[in-house]
Amino acid sequence: LFASISNAWLSGQWDIHQMSHPLPTTLITLALALKIGLAPLHTWMPEVLQGLDLTTGLILSTWQKLAPFCLLLQVQPANATLLLVLGITSTLVGGWGGLNQTQLRKILAYSSIAHLGWMILVLQFSPSLTFLTLLVYFIMTFSLFISFKISNATNINTLATSWAKAPALTSIIPLILLSLGGLPPLTGFLPKWLILQELTKQDLAPLATIAALSALL
Repeated sequence: LFASISNAWLSGQWDIHQMSHPLPTTLITLALALKIGLAPLHTWMPEVLQGLDLTTGLILSTWQKLAPFCLLLQVQPANATLLLVLGITSTLVGGWGGLNQTQLRKILAYSSIAHLGWMILVLQFSPSLTFLTLLVYFIMTFSLFISFKISNATNINTLATSWAKAPALTSIIPLILLSLGGLPPLTGFLPKWLILQELTKQDLAPLATIAALSALL
């Protein structure tokens, strides 16, 4: 609200399509980054997701990302450097944060942060690619949350014992997890591959390398 009001004050119009002044543009980008949980504004996300049940967690991870993303796509041209910094910080934080966790919801929260980082990295160069990544991320997260809900799993130990209850489901879960991690030839690899290609085209090879290495975590 503060960002859009300051934009109206400085430019004399409420339209967000052609925001020319750097102050409201930066403010609105940061506000939306906080809303979707991009690093370094991500600290609320893992804790909140951990405290929710799986259904509500699914809504927070998918549906709640749509509105801020619609706005981010419209606030172009945003501050280019800011988007790149937010993106690369998120991929790194998302990769590191999920390492030492036993709680599945926290791991999924960090996975969400990392995926959003990838989307933000490529947002200004190819919005359609960001949308594709968001769609693929939604499908993978949806299937994972539903699988955890069916097997009633909230931590890794429960997941280890779910083989006896639902063998078919338990054999699918590792595939979804690997896809979420971006392992070829699974679906999750496609958007990452295209994003790396796009970043290399934009002469951002070092950034692409860091993002690719962070995905290994």
